[in-house]
Amino acid sequence: MAFMAINIGVFVWMVIADSSAASANITKAHADLGLFSPSLKFNDEWYRLVTSAFVHFGFIHLAFNMFALYQLGQLLERAVPHLQFALLYFASLLGGSLGVLLIDGNKPSLTAGASGAVFGLLGAAAVGLHRRGINIFSTGIGTALMLNLFITFTISGISIGGHLGGLVAGAICGFVMLAPHHRPTPKWAGYVVPIAVAVASVVASVAYVNTLTFS
Repeated sequence: MAFMAINIGVFVWMVIADSSAASANITKAHADLGLFSPSLKFNDEWYRLVTSAFVHFGFIHLAFNMFALYQLGQLLERAVPHLQFALLYFASLLGGSLGVLLIDGNKPSLTAGASGAVFGLLGAAAVGLHRRGINIFSTGIGTALMLNLFITFTISGISIGGHLGGLVAGAICGFVMLAPHHRPTPKWAGYVVPIAVAVASVVASVAYVNTLTFS
């Protein structure tokens, strides 16, 4: 709910500043906060790795992501402490930002949205269910995963890198954080692993951006 409040609060602030933000129009706030690799390369605006995940292109974009966040949050927060959930969210968010850069970093395109973090939660949930011996396709998680991957690869304008990067980061975290009771992992690992994934994503993002060239 806290992450939903932040996302919705940022959206309301953007609409107040420029009413066209309620649609899919790109506003100054999008340009200032979205993930734009030339700004990372030449202006050292690394905060965009995080802020881009709290900015959305219109109400529909926000609504889809918040609905998914609410559904997955309800599931995962029953299984992990609130702090671990927050760490998982940020690890997935930063993994999504890294994915954007790796796939589209050499293209000066603006990317934003919470979908990288949401895909990370989806990946963590899928891995957690699988580790506990549950067929994910007997649950809504498997269907949601396949449907969202299909949409990712078939509809233009969707960040493939952001979705896949978040999915991989979340899956790595979920493997440790959502271990089955008969094969538990140390409690500290549930905190250390998402922090390690987040840090590795930032380091890799910085290293990769520094190799980019733009014509």
